[in-house]
Amino acid sequence: MAKPAAKPTKAQAAPRGHAHAHDCTDPAHHVHDAGGYLRAVEEACEARGIRLTPLRAQVLGLIADAGKPVKAYDLLDAMKRENGSSAPPTVYRALDFLLEQGFIHRLASVNAFVGCHHPQARHSVPFLICDNCQDAIELEDARITALLEQQARALGFQPRAQTLEVHGLCAACSAA
Repeated sequence: MAKPAAKPTKAQAAPRGHAHAHDCTDPAHHVHDAGGYLRAVEEACEARGIRLTPLRAQVLGLIADAGKPVKAYDLLDAMKRENGSSAPPTVYRALDFLLEQGFIHRLASVNAFVGCHHPQARHSVPFLICDNCQDAIELEDARITALLEQQARALGFQPRAQTLEVHGLCAACSAA
């Protein structure tokens, strides 16, 4: 099976700090190199007056380096390899912080985590998840999240959070 083409680097995809005046549905706008992603999260932490501890940064770095959804126990195994030992509660506390701050997203259907491609802004986004290669595409489109919220409120429902995960085959796997 042929490997999918390499994704463009962050520098090729979009200028640093690029603010989208439009719905960002192009996956090329969502690609971050791990180092650039960590710097963006550090800047967001500084702006919010919160601390990105070394442990949180390590968990975030592992998620960023994975380049695809990663399960908590895979993170734990990686941390054990790097640190010699790590307790599950420690990893879960770091994940909780990163989720709370909007730096990562949890993909409930595959019980895994991915880095948020826009860590400076908290937002809800749908994901397209490939059932073959497990790639997850963050589909930032304000119309989708607004429509879901509008429909919920029209039914008298008070939404607190949105999770929309669409499963199928990515372009590369469909073409293979």
